[in-house]
Amino acid sequence: MLLAIDVGNTSISFGIFDKKELIKQFNLTSDKKRSADEYGTIINSILTQKGIAKENIKAAVMGSVVPNLTDILKEAVKNYLGLEVLKVTSKINTGIKYLLENPKELGADRIANARAAIELFPSKTCIVVDFGTATNFDVVSKNKEFLGGAITAGINISALALNNFTSLLPKIRVEKPPFAIGKNTVDCILSGLIIGHAKMIDGMINEIEKELGEKAIIIATGGYNDIVKNSMNRNFDYIKPNLTLEGLRLIYESATKN
Repeated sequence: MLLAIDVGNTSISFGIFDKKELIKQFNLTSDKKRSADEYGTIINSILTQKGIAKENIKAAVMGSVVPNLTDILKEAVKNYLGLEVLKVTSKINTGIKYLLENPKELGADRIANARAAIELFPSKTCIVVDFGTATNFDVVSKNKEFLGGAITAGINISALALNNFTSLLPKIRVEKPPFAIGKNTVDCILSGLIIGHAKMIDGMINEIEKELGEKAIIIATGGYNDIVKNSMNRNFDYIKPNLTLEGLRLIYESATKN
């Protein structure tokens, strides 16, 4: 079995793969105050609850965009599962060609998303829209090239910013707005956050396809896609909640292939 760990700014996703099948998945909050021992204990406890014997996990791979947590989690996995963790970067064999000015800047989550898109659609140009702390657009060519993309503030960040940097706008629960024209403050915020985000995604996809000179396969992953998609003009071709974890598995296979 393979343990895949996707470390994001808001949450950490863990996936247990038995060969190519994702058999178990769980999430933890990205808490920089937790020690390696705390994470190790929690991971061990969850594995036990899910009926996974840690002795059956033979390898681990990690994609992290939180440097403070990377070494902590690597230590936790080493001390509590007895495994060295393969850290995903652009330097290892990922099966991707990078047409970027500086591939070292590329986040591990974006690398994993690109690798999964290549596997799913090996002869198609793809745009991956990843709803996370940030909303990322990752563009992959039919020739397995990472062409680049775009990054903007995610829905949660935008909601928190409105509350933190204004005097009168409240903290809200993110949900689908009833109308584009809000009749109260909360509905006005929801309209701007959700419908505004949806139209931004429509616009970004249109602009990217103009530059590509072709239509692309549009893949969504991450949270909030179910809320946002209903306000978009362009439908996602595929919604893959575990795309990043699948990409980490594929990268592990590429990097360790003899």
